[in-house]
Formats: sequence, C-alpha cells, structure tokens
Amino acid sequence: MTVPGIISDIGDGLSESGCPDPSSSSQKDRIIMVANQLPIRAHRKSDNSKNGSSSSNGWIFSWDDNSLLLQMKDGLGDDDVEVIYVGCLKEEIHPNEQDEVSQILLEAFKCVPTFVPPDLFSRYYHGFCKQQLWPLFHYMLPLSPDLGGRFNRSLWQAYVSVNKIFADRIMEVINPEDDFVWIHDYHLIVLPTFLRKRFNRVKLGFFLHSPFPSSEIYKTLPIREELLRAFLNADLIGFHTFDYARHFLSCCSRMLGLTYESKRGYIGVEYYGRTVSIKILPVGIHMGQLESVLSLPETEAKVAELIKQYCDQGKTMLLGVDDMDIFKGISLKLLAMEQLLLQHPECRGKVVLVQIALPARGRGKDVKEVQEETYSTVKRINESFGKPGYDPVVLIDEPLKFYERIAYYVVAECCLVTAVRDGMNLIPYEYIISRQGNERLNKALGLGPSTPKKSMLAVSEFIGCSPSLSGAIRVNPWNIDAVADAMDCALTMAEPEKQLRHEKHYKYVSTHHVGYWAHSFLQDLERTCQEHVRLRCWDIGFGLSFRVVALDPNFRKLSMEHIVSAYKRTTARAILLDYDGTLMPQASVDKSPSSKSLDILNNLCRDKNNMVFIVSAKSRKTLTEWFSPCEKLGIAAEHGYFLRLKGDEEWETCVQAAECGWKQIAEPVMKQYMETTDGSYIEDKETALVWCYEDADPDFGSCQAKELLDHLESVLANEPVTVKSGQNFVEVKPQGVSKGLVARRLLSTMQEKGMLPDFVLCIGDDRSDEDMFEVIISSVSGPLINPRAEVFACTVGKKPSKAKYYLDDTTEICRLMQGLASVSDQMLPVLS
Repeated sequence: MTVPGIISDIGDGLSESGCPDPSSSSQKDRIIMVANQLPIRAHRKSDNSKNGSSSSNGWIFSWDDNSLLLQMKDGLGDDDVEVIYVGCLKEEIHPNEQDEVSQILLEAFKCVPTFVPPDLFSRYYHGFCKQQLWPLFHYMLPLSPDLGGRFNRSLWQAYVSVNKIFADRIMEVINPEDDFVWIHDYHLIVLPTFLRKRFNRVKLGFFLHSPFPSSEIYKTLPIREELLRAFLNADLIGFHTFDYARHFLSCCSRMLGLTYESKRGYIGVEYYGRTVSIKILPVGIHMGQLESVLSLPETEAKVAELIKQYCDQGKTMLLGVDDMDIFKGISLKLLAMEQLLLQHPECRGKVVLVQIALPARGRGKDVKEVQEETYSTVKRINESFGKPGYDPVVLIDEPLKFYERIAYYVVAECCLVTAVRDGMNLIPYEYIISRQGNERLNKALGLGPSTPKKSMLAVSEFIGCSPSLSGAIRVNPWNIDAVADAMDCALTMAEPEKQLRHEKHYKYVSTHHVGYWAHSFLQDLERTCQEHVRLRCWDIGFGLSFRVVALDPNFRKLSMEHIVSAYKRTTARAILLDYDGTLMPQASVDKSPSSKSLDILNNLCRDKNNMVFIVSAKSRKTLTEWFSPCEKLGIAAEHGYFLRLKGDEEWETCVQAAECGWKQIAEPVMKQYMETTDGSYIEDKETALVWCYEDADPDFGSCQAKELLDHLESVLANEPVTVKSGQNFVEVKPQGVSKGLVARRLLSTMQEKGMLPDFVLCIGDDRSDEDMFEVIISSVSGPLINPRAEVFACTVGKKPSKAKYYLDDTTEICRLMQGLASVSDQMLPVLS
C-alpha cells in the first residue's frame, strides 16, 4: 500500500463546500471530453482548401457537426465552460506528421488526438469492442464461436493498452486539481482506473451509451470484476434508462457485495469510503442543428420531390432508419410488413415501407449475413406484392445526406424503430422534430400555419428511448404479428389522437435536448466531487483491481508503537472487544475462539490494571461455553442486554427486564419470510429474534428484508422493541439495548472501584459497534474518563466510521492484542 495522499495547499481559493470560490478566480470550468473518436473531419489536402478549416502540410481539418461531443458543447455555453476533446481521428496519420497534427488540432480546435498504431487499433476496436463487448452488452452470449465473440485475452490486452494510451494523452493536458473529465461509452471502460491511479482525486464522470446487460449475461465475462471496478473508479456513472442502471447495481451487489441507496433522489454506491453516484438520464438531440437543416432550401426541395413520388401517387409512407447490423431488427420489420400486406389486402398498392439502411459500424460475418437476409427478404416481398409502379418495400442502402434523411422524416406517416436491443436510438426524436417542421415545409405539405401537427411512432420495448416516449405504440420486435398490428394501428388511428401523441412527444423532446442532458450530467458531477478536497486517499490493489480508499483526514492506522507506549505508562485500562469480525473472521465456519485467543485474553485479564470486556451479539449460553477458561473476563451478550463483570458473578441486565411476549407476534412473521426465502434462517436468542439471509440470493434477500422490516414495524408498533436491519439480517430486540450501554456500564464500574480510566481501547467492525465508539469519544470530556486519558476507538478495515483509528483485519487485531498481553506479562513481577 502506498502512503496516503497529502493535502497541502489544495484548499487555497476554495470555499467551504469544496467548490472554487467565484470571488477568488474568474477562471472558467474546464472539461476534458474523452471518446473513442474526436468530433473532427480530416481530409488529405488537395489544391483548393476549404474555408472554415485548419490545415497542416498534408491535411485539412474541420468540425464534424454530427458528433454528439460537439453538440453537447452548444448546450453548455461558451462563456461558462472550456472544453478540450481527447480521442482518435478516423484517418490514419503517419508518425512523421503526428506532432504537427497534434499542435494544429490543439491550437485551432482544442482537440488532443490519440494516435494508436493501426494493428493495435483494429484489435482494440474491431476485435474487443465490436466482437466481444458490444454483442455481450446487447445480450448476445458467445455460445459458439459464430455467435458473439468468444473471449480472447490478446484482444482484451489490446483494449487495455489503448485505454492506457488515452490516459497518457489526458495526463498531458489535465490540471488534475480543477478539471472535470467526462468519458464516453464502452470503448473506454478501464480508462477511469488509469486516471484514478495517476491522481486519486481526479473529478471523473462516465456515461455508457450502450445497454448494460442483466447480471446473468454480464457475469459470463471473464474480466467482469475488472470492468466493474473500473466503472466504480469514476465519481458519476450515467445510464440512459433505469433498467440499465438496475442491472449495473445488481452486478455490483452480486459480484462485489456492494450496497447502494437513494438519498434525496440520488442513487449512490458506497465503495471504499467514496460514494459513486448513479445518473439515469436519456440523451437528447441537438435542436438547433435539426431546425437549421429543416430550414435548408435543399430539404424543402427533397420534401417536394418525395411528396410527388409518394403522396401525390396516393401512397402512404412508413419509414425505417437503421444501421445495417444484427441488433436493429431490420429483417423482423420486413417480415411484419409482409404480414401487414397479407392480413390487409387493402394496403397493397397504397402503403410503402421505405427502409433506409445506414452503414454498420463494425465489420464481420454477422454484417454480411444481415445484408444478405435483408436483400433477399426485400426481393421476395416486392415479387409477391409489387406491381408496375409499386414496390411495397423501398430499400435505400447508399449513403444519404442528412437533409435527405430529414426530408423522409417530414413525409413519413409513421416511423418504425424496432431494434431488438439498442442503447438509446435518437431516430424517433429526430422524426418528431422533423414532423413539427416549419412554415415553408407546411406549405410544401399543403398545411395551413395553424394546422396541428401529427406523428406516429412504433418503437421496440428494447431500446433506451422507449420509456420516454409514452405516446408511441410499444412493440416486442420479435412478435411479427404485433408489429404488423402496430403498423395498421398507426395507419388507421384517428387524426386528433395522432395530434395529441405528437404534441406530448414534441414537448418532451424539445425540452430534453442534448444541452439539457450535458448540463444536468455536469451539474451532478460537480455535486458528487465536492467532497474530494476534504478526503484523505490511499491506493490499494494492483493492476485493474486498483481502487482508492477515501477517508476522513483524521482517520489513520493504529500504530503498534503508539499504543504499546500508551499502555505501558497507564494504570487504569478499559478494553472493549467485539467478537465476530474482530477477534474472529466473519467468514469462519467454526466461530469458537482458539486456545491462542483465550491465552491472550487471560494474560490481559491477569493484569489488575485492566478491565477487559467481550461485547457480542451472541447468546449468553454460547459465550459462557466459549469463554469459561477466562474467569476474569467481562462478557456482554446479545448486544449488551446481558452483562457479567467476571466469570463467578451473576448476569445482570443493562436495561429493565422486558417481557418477551412480542416474540409470539414476530416469530410467525419471520417464519413466513424464512420459508419463502431460500437460504435464510432464524436465530432465536433470549431477548432477540434475528432473520439472517447471508446465504440467500442477494437481490431477493434484500428485497425480502425491506418488506420484513416494514411488516415487523407494523405488527410490533405497540411493543417495547426496536426493529433494525443490518448487513444480511433483520433483528428485533428490546428498546434501548445497544453496545454503547456496555461501554457506559464498564466506565461507571471502574469509576465506582476508584479506577478512573487513563487508557481506553475499543475495537469493533460493524454498525452496532459505532454505538460504543460514540460513547467512548463523547466520554473524554466527561467525568467517566481521566481528562488526559489515551483513547483508541478502532474499526476493522478502512471504511467510514466514528472511530479515529483502523486496523486492516482480524490478524492485525490478534497481533496487537498479543503485543499488549506480552507487555502485561513483562510487567507482572513488578505488579505483584
């Protein structure tokens, strides 16, 4: 483990919230936007160079207006934010030209190109990204080498190498104290790990633009934990839908044992003292760009041409716009069109499906198969239902200019987006805005200025934009009959309803645009990173298992020399020890103490300056059996309800003895949950009942625990008990019982005996032990502890706690106790 990060002068110019103080600096926020591709077009220079572009000796560069990264910038506003882009160029740049190209792109466009050797890029992008990650994230299991890509470790190594190259480029331009970094999509999942390793407090957001599969699919990945830990090295992780976020959280819970909760509307995952926020917000479109394309004269001309070609011929256009890949469901849509023509002969000659097939982004056999299937299906349908002057399916697979595509949207009566799985898909949004049109297009369509607009959408349930389009006809794309019915419904729906649906969609899409999305994400990133400056950070783990532990600046490891020195010079010592997870590892099957542990405790108890207590949730019967050899050991059972100062003394209760009649109410309820939750069991103690579900399915167990907690609180509302949930358990115990009472009772007993403690050691590992820490820390200023006392409240493992110290595990605790016991042994002759 490396040394903790030192906070030196990073507080300068910061307000108490940890955000830059506006009065101390007029500097703009700077965001480093990282994606696989830069928003730049590059062309080899010809004699006549273009306006509005910058050039090197061999290249001409210009902005790519269709890039999401560039569209986001418009939504953020030039005045408030400076954006630097990091990514690859589509074109290969010779190594001799790379320095010059880098300089031009940085100066003219604030772009930092990442140069990856062609062979490495091919293995990273076409190999790992497109043949392995992309199919799996779209729910395709590699059941055979032809179906999805079998995991290939050399391609994975190429992926990691390229992510590292990106990290190196970012480190060249980042000001790590101030800049925000926003990483986009599955091409760069492990990049957060490399950046967090270089700078623990980097302000890091990640947005996944693809689906995130269910845990059953995701956990087939051999590198599943490495990817999850890389995600969690970001501060904010964004998803398009709740489903994708839910699947991610379920993977964190099942594979890493992490818990998450919603606080004031924000979902947070606790990860080694850092809270990683989860953001659910679908991306939007660039309204300005779309509206400017709608206003182009060439768009108007193309619309007029299409009206003449279709509407004036009495034909209604249905439109599909999809990439030519396996997940867009083009062939299923074509089969649905065939079904429509079979079931509704009246549509023949009148309804045309125009399918625009955009080029696929990947390569491979699957793309060729989709193309072949599409061409043959189109041919068959046109041969079966076509006639002179009428083809029911028009396939457009040559590249279309953006304005031409927009013209098709304007004329289409219904847009069909029936992908079998897709991250977001903005085609429906583009269609809605295009159907809203403008005055000139209204004239071309023969509409008056006040004529209400209408649009119809049939969208797959399996695409990211589906939840936000409540007026669309949602379909299961695999159900060909249902898609055919949706087409018919779109054609026959009453005009007023089409108008209502369009109005609802237009209101949503026009307000939830790309600028709104980017602004909202960055606002949440800033909120999440506010605590960075206050926390103290440690690096732990090697390679891609690397993570940062972030803790309160005052929290530190308990030093053996420090505590032994304090132990030697003190004469009235209180020692409180939790058992499970502290003296005994939580995962141990045999929970009974070893002979070595008993010897250590006996040695500590023999020192008359010590009062030693074991404080456990176990029953007094179990603890009596286990610790019978330690006659001078104090024991607190059932979280301190029962207490015994020595082996030969009677048990006493910390609170007034309560009737346990409530058990007759609680037990049948718990039994019901035990029977319906496989792997759970009930632990019946004298004064408490515990439902444990550590061996149950984590998601189902957690869900049942919430329900059981609510159920028990309801039925036990008038009983003198409290219902608490903890790590894999729900417990009912008498009111007022806590380990804090034991700490107070021990300190009072010592005071009564004339021993004002000048040394207090309290060690515990879970939430119930926090009560002991609180009592001990608050007693420092009170009458129960010597004002100059040495106080050590210590938790197990580095995690947020009221304790000021930590030790890593039970092995270190046993070593510490052994050290203190040997000091007592050496001092015994003197004491006697």
